[in-house]
Amino acid sequence: MNILVLVSGGGTNLQALIDAEKAGRLRPGRIAGVISDQQSVYALERAKAAGIPILVEKAGSGLSDRLLHDARKMDAGLIILAGFLSILEGEIINGYEGRIVNLHPSLLPKFGGAGMYGERVHRAVLEAGEKESGCTVHLVDAGTDTGPILLQRKVPVLPTDTADSLAERIHTEEHIAIVEAAILMAERLSNK
Repeated sequence: MNILVLVSGGGTNLQALIDAEKAGRLRPGRIAGVISDQQSVYALERAKAAGIPILVEKAGSGLSDRLLHDARKMDAGLIILAGFLSILEGEIINGYEGRIVNLHPSLLPKFGGAGMYGERVHRAVLEAGEKESGCTVHLVDAGTDTGPILLQRKVPVLPTDTADSLAERIHTEEHIAIVEAAILMAERLSNK
C-alpha cells in the first residue's frame, strides 16, 4: 500500500517512518511520496536522502484539491500528516475518508482545534496546570482535530517543565505513535 506523507517542517516524524520502513515494519505499507506545503524544509532533505519522491504544494487556496490530485496520481492508500500545518478541506476529506491520519501534540480532545499547534499547545498545557500531556494520532474529518482517536501516548508534566522541555519529551512519543499508527492503518486498510 502506498503511503503519502505530508510535512511542513524538520521531518523528525517522517524520519521515524522512514526508519520503520527500512526495518521492514511498515509492511504492507511503503512511503510512496512526501509533499510539503513549505519550500526548503529539512523534511524534504530527509525524503530525498531516502530516495522518496518529493513535491512542494504551496500553502493557500486550492491546496487540498492539489493534494487530492497528487494522492490519486501516486495511488496513495493512506495519507499521514506528520507535522503538516495546513488544514485539509473539501473533497480530499470525503475521497480519503478513514484513510487520513494526523499526529497532534496533545491528548485530544484537550488542546486541539484551530490555532493549536506546536509550542502554543505546550504553553496552553502548562498554563492549565495539567498533570500529563502527550500526543494523539487521529483520523482526519471535516473538523480540526475532531476525528476519531486511533491512539495516544502520554508523558507526565513536570513542575520544572517549560514549553520546550515538555515538547522534547512529547516528540519522543510522537516518533513511536506515528509508526504505530502507520502500521495499524496499513494493516487495517490492506485487509479491506
